[in-house]
Amino acid sequence: MPDLLAPDLRLLLVGSAPSTISARAHAYYANPQNKFWRTLHAARITPRLFLPSEYPELLTLGVGLTDLAKRHAGADAALPGHAWDRPEFLTKVQTYRPRTVAFTSKRAASEALGQPTGRLPYGLQVQDLHGAQVWVLPSTSPLADTHFRLEPWLALGETLHSDQIELNS
Repeated sequence: MPDLLAPDLRLLLVGSAPSTISARAHAYYANPQNKFWRTLHAARITPRLFLPSEYPELLTLGVGLTDLAKRHAGADAALPGHAWDRPEFLTKVQTYRPRTVAFTSKRAASEALGQPTGRLPYGLQVQDLHGAQVWVLPSTSPLADTHFRLEPWLALGETLHSDQIELNS
């Protein structure tokens, strides 16, 4: 999956790796059972429900996409240990300078931040990442249905909405 990046994004969403369905479709979060696109809309991060194939249009909203394991596809548990490329990810954050980085799973956050998943609460984190606000969100994957909660996503959307109002004032 190609990165969807541009300088000064208002939000960079960071996943673990694309699912095999997404890799075959060449579109982020393409599994019809994945709640990602519905969740973005419910949280007011997108003004309408996007189709996975429309993911490039997120850039017009100041939203980008990437993964920690760019050269692999599949469930987190099936990824080899060397799949996670923290240095490459940190270089992207430093280069593109998003205002907010939100991990779409605890595993992605754990690999990127070098912390165990148990030490990462959902929501806004205390530390920043090269000046970007950091959020950890519950995975929208159907494999993580038992852990999904909409509230952290709604809180992120509310924060982004508030920040947008301040920027336009």
